[in-house]
Amino acid sequence: MPRLSAATRHRVGFTLNGKPVSVEAEPRLLATDALRHDIGATGTHVGCEHGVCGACTILIDGAPARACLTLAVQLEGREVTTVEGLAPAQDRLSVLQAAFRRHHALQCGFCTAGILISLDAFLREQPEPSEQELREVVGGHLCRCTGYTPIIAAAVEAAALLRRESQTIAQTIALESLDV
Repeated sequence: MPRLSAATRHRVGFTLNGKPVSVEAEPRLLATDALRHDIGATGTHVGCEHGVCGACTILIDGAPARACLTLAVQLEGREVTTVEGLAPAQDRLSVLQAAFRRHHALQCGFCTAGILISLDAFLREQPEPSEQELREVVGGHLCRCTGYTPIIAAAVEAAALLRRESQTIAQTIALESLDV
């Protein structure tokens, strides 16, 4: 990364939830502030501002990152996903979001975005997680309302549903290749 002047705002271009965006940012501007105030992606919450609570978790090139510890200029050229980008369509929830809803895995909702982002990334990497693995992922987030039990139950259900969905797609592809 080139040395940036602290006295100058810099154009930062990146992909946010599949769409190209750009912001003018001073080198010290945090990604949370750029996302929330400059772009309007307010699902990324600001909690502790020290990377401890996990409310600000986003995906940068598919990997979970704390937006409160990331400078906006570090997003240059990257693929960023926020909670707004998890749903397959504006009027539909993702499998994980729907499981959270069914299990009442959110109450005040402040921590929910970061937990959803972390679990989404983890379930992509580990489609057959153990309950202990899920607890470790969620353990990186502070939630004062739910007691975590419904969050784990929702994640277990979502993992099972995603596995079934993946198997159905694989079977359909296999059947279509036989027809050729």
